[in-house]
Amino acid sequence: MQVPAPFEYERATSVDHAIGLLDRLGESARLVAGGHSLLPMMKLRLTDLEYLIDINELHGELGYVRVEEEQVRIGAMTRHRELLESDELHAVFPVFREAERVIADPIVRNRGTLGGSLCQADPSEDLSAVCGALGAVCVIRGPESERLVTMDEFHRGPYETAVGHGEMLVEVRFPLRPGGSSAFEKVERRAGDWAVASVAAAVWLDGGTITDAGVGLAAVGPHTVRVDGITEALRDQRPSEELYTRAGEIAARSCDPATDTRGSAEYKRHLAKELTRRTLRRAVARTGKV
Repeated sequence: MQVPAPFEYERATSVDHAIGLLDRLGESARLVAGGHSLLPMMKLRLTDLEYLIDINELHGELGYVRVEEEQVRIGAMTRHRELLESDELHAVFPVFREAERVIADPIVRNRGTLGGSLCQADPSEDLSAVCGALGAVCVIRGPESERLVTMDEFHRGPYETAVGHGEMLVEVRFPLRPGGSSAFEKVERRAGDWAVASVAAAVWLDGGTITDAGVGLAAVGPHTVRVDGITEALRDQRPSEELYTRAGEIAARSCDPATDTRGSAEYKRHLAKELTRRTLRRAVARTGKV
């Protein structure tokens, strides 16, 4: 039986308390909420920690979905199940419900959090693609101040984020604009599995013309949270099958998948192209502007 190395356990009672513990205990301390990614890594001895700081009691402070006039704010401790069940969130960003329906299983969705998913920075993590497509901004709080970081800056590489020593992710913000919608597609080997490939897309239209767009990919490379070039290719264009195909080709060229037990690199690039076409087509249709 695999067991983690010995560690000390602390329980935070507030955000300030958690940040204080991180600052005092040093770089060998990590926060844990759901723990569905961190604990397996500890059991396999892929990470060596001296302290775990349990932040589950912070749900009352950081577990919320707030749809405001110009933005949506989601607390880092918001559970997957809460994102799945929020009708208010679904009304403005349907991509969340579509993604959450195929993330893991009810046990994981009941305990896992948005912040935990983003901070794990696993290249196969679906919500990172969702946040990238929507142009999310992450709020990182430290001992003395807060700072805002875009998703492009937040994910620095596999399992590496912009969250520094003594800091924690407390909120994710999404700009809310008229004329937009979104969609998500995922191919997996079996229900609840990591993706072979997944794609999130968001578009905004005005008068039948695309004014902005974003596409995020998962499981097809380390730097695909938001695909470069797709926004520029779609902006000021009228939606068409040719345009969706062009975007899919950009997505396929931008990803860097590896051949593994889930499929060949060639197959994953094909999925990136096809799923990009599908998500853009559905997102545009949902706007009701064409």
